[in-house]
Amino acid sequence: MAPIASQPLIATAPPSLWSKFSKFVSENKTLVYSVSAAAFVLVSGAGVYYVVYNQPSTPPSSSPGPDAASEPKSAADKKKAKKEKRKLKKEKEKHDSASKVEPAAEVKSSTPTLEESELPDISEAALSAVSEEARKEYATQYKNAGNAEFRKKSYEKAIDLYTKAIQCSPDAVFYSNRAACYTAQEKWEKVVEDTSAALEMDPEYLKALSRRGTAYEKLQNYSEAVVDYTAVCILSGAPNDPLSASIDRLLQRTGEIKGKELMKTKKPTLPSVAFVTAYLDSFHERPIAPEILSASEGSGDFYLKLGLEAADKKTYASYEDAYTMFDKAVELKADHLAYALEMRATFKFLMADNKGAMDDLNLSILLGPSVQAYVKRALLSTEVNDPRQTSDDFEAAVALDADAPDIYYHRGQLHFLLSEFTEAAKDYQKCIDLDKSYPYSHIQLAVTQYKLGSTSSAMAGFRRCIKNFDKMSDVFNYYGELLMDQQRYADAIEKFDQAFAIEKSQKVDGLNVLSLINKAFVLWNFKQGTISEAEELCKKALALDPQSDIAVSTLAQLMLAQNKMDEALKYFEKQLELARTETEIVQAATFIEAAKTQSRLMEKYPQLKARMNNMAMGA
Repeated sequence: MAPIASQPLIATAPPSLWSKFSKFVSENKTLVYSVSAAAFVLVSGAGVYYVVYNQPSTPPSSSPGPDAASEPKSAADKKKAKKEKRKLKKEKEKHDSASKVEPAAEVKSSTPTLEESELPDISEAALSAVSEEARKEYATQYKNAGNAEFRKKSYEKAIDLYTKAIQCSPDAVFYSNRAACYTAQEKWEKVVEDTSAALEMDPEYLKALSRRGTAYEKLQNYSEAVVDYTAVCILSGAPNDPLSASIDRLLQRTGEIKGKELMKTKKPTLPSVAFVTAYLDSFHERPIAPEILSASEGSGDFYLKLGLEAADKKTYASYEDAYTMFDKAVELKADHLAYALEMRATFKFLMADNKGAMDDLNLSILLGPSVQAYVKRALLSTEVNDPRQTSDDFEAAVALDADAPDIYYHRGQLHFLLSEFTEAAKDYQKCIDLDKSYPYSHIQLAVTQYKLGSTSSAMAGFRRCIKNFDKMSDVFNYYGELLMDQQRYADAIEKFDQAFAIEKSQKVDGLNVLSLINKAFVLWNFKQGTISEAEELCKKALALDPQSDIAVSTLAQLMLAQNKMDEALKYFEKQLELARTETEIVQAATFIEAAKTQSRLMEKYPQLKARMNNMAMGA
């Protein structure tokens, strides 16, 4: 029903304030895969910590605090920062920052590098006869010799020498150095084996962690690679752009792999009731031919009539029935086959079956072109990134009927999407001139005027909408969004309440719950209420519309903010279930993987909990 946020595809509706927020949340705040971020959110109850958003424009800083770009404001703060910096420097020297691969730099020794013939005898008998201190000195000599061979890229010799160093006196550095040789040889299983041995001896050994992460990545064990890379970033206490980029890339890659697998078996489904209703209502109702209304039972036109009647009921079950009926009408080759194909294409479009929708629209237009078929194909062409076809179809629709308001409304939407607000305003005004009773063009014109900087015109436009369309929930909902954008939070909440009251008074099924989620957003994000109140509103929205992906996504965020990790994962799984397109599926799968990765991180490195607590609190 809504002209902006509730409409299904970006081609049909520019994002509102809420949809922009929702996109930000889903892309940045749900997970934690940018560990070099400038802000942290502490989720202490479950021992899980989340990095909420990345700020690439902020210069990197060695400070482990939540705001890497900020400067201490007092003398005490400055003293504290210097102390922390010294502490960080010592820690990084201890673990020798994972940025270098050169093994010779890992341990400094005054012992000169000996020729192989000069190295001590390390037979079992010889080693048993010397002290532990002597064994360590022998090990250092073999390690230094190994470093020399590594520098010459004589990896097999270096491996043999590091192995002998380990035989003399096992040390994490020796295992890590040998792993460096195996890295050069791309023997990734051996890299994992040696770095794991090093980490058994020193769990915070950054080079070993980094090398093992690389090996896991090469072995396509992306989950474990992300855990190790994340641990490096946290333990180092400073931004590491290359590793952060690797974390982003691997989580996305994992999501893509799982998403593609799910796409093979996922059954196409319709989005929420409000989503479908919004799209259908964005087109003017057109009269049904008398022969369709009087069609004999069992005929193609009879099923076309049943489909149209089912769509008018505006419930999830009726929308599913409508698609089934339209499909049957096409199968039976209805007399009005072009119309049946267009309506089936409409529902395929909503189910993200773009190819099927395009095939149906092409045939529909070939059999009997209509303005709405051209407009729908134009929108679909935008969705599949074919701007030439989009332009051609709008021109064809104008040639067919230049006075059809749907042309100008939807073309205005596309201009809005492209931030061509002046052109969008012209099209919305044209739609209004052709049909003053159509509410969505009035709403969108007011929103566009706001985008153009004319706040007074926009607010006057909404006041006229309230006067002329006082029974439309969308008018109040989107007016509330503009008020929210102006920080008039109490007024915005009042409008959201009015929008929902109208929905509730008019419908039993298919309520548009966006106003509830908008209200939750204000309560939570702008501190106009409590997080529990926001949670209850979102749960109410989901109960009323179980397919509402925005409600699910928001609940996942709220669960994370309240340390309810298991419930957050439950909502992430629900988000995956509701996802229709490959992009949505990949995104949801990535969310789940990142959340699970954080849990594994805490299981493998419980010592990180206190460290991240310090980072989050700015200690």
